[in-house]
Amino acid sequence: MMYHEDDYLPIAALQHLSFCERQWGLIYLENVWADNILTADGKNLHEHADEEMTESRVDVVIARGLRLSSPKMGLSGIADVVEFHEVPEEESHDGAITLDGLSGKWRPYPVEYKRGKPKLDHCDLVQVCAQALCLEEMTGADIPEGAIYYGKPKKRTIVRFDDKLRSETTHLAERLHRLTKIGRTPLAKYEKKCRSCSIYDYCLPKATYSSEKARRYISSALKEPHYREDK
Repeated sequence: MMYHEDDYLPIAALQHLSFCERQWGLIYLENVWADNILTADGKNLHEHADEEMTESRVDVVIARGLRLSSPKMGLSGIADVVEFHEVPEEESHDGAITLDGLSGKWRPYPVEYKRGKPKLDHCDLVQVCAQALCLEEMTGADIPEGAIYYGKPKKRTIVRFDDKLRSETTHLAERLHRLTKIGRTPLAKYEKKCRSCSIYDYCLPKATYSSEKARRYISSALKEPHYREDK
């Protein structure tokens, strides 16, 4: 299946969906957003990375703010940084590409910028993997790995795009389209990570989750025989 450009969804939405489906729904379906100190730090970190520009070093070309898209996954977005690493002549050039005005073969290497530190789940990993899959589709390159730069430790975490992560990313993209088509914000589920969410006060996960449990209990109770009216 190939998506029309009008149906593309943001690559960044995958990160929100993987982190919390309700957070995704509130942001992308209900247009709810609020900055907290965490998101403010993240914006500052991205300001330089997202500027559209290209710079060259000895064996690396750095493109910032590169626009990405994938008709196969129906995704589009802007990469913080894509490095193009020159492949040494003695190494295999399989899956490497040429760059206009430059000699040799090059391999794309996406780098996503995040504040804080590496997370326990895969929400950041699927975002940078989606960028790699877009780049592969756009260029024909093979991209075995990329990186996430975390602002708190101020260093990169290498992300290897193995079959498992690629499958997780493509399936999440499919779910993103399904949930968008349904157009209904998922129910809350309170977890420890909720406290750091910038839209916690809009979501109210403890209250809404408890209310939903109560609603299900009442609904179930009303189905019991002693609640049914005789006909």
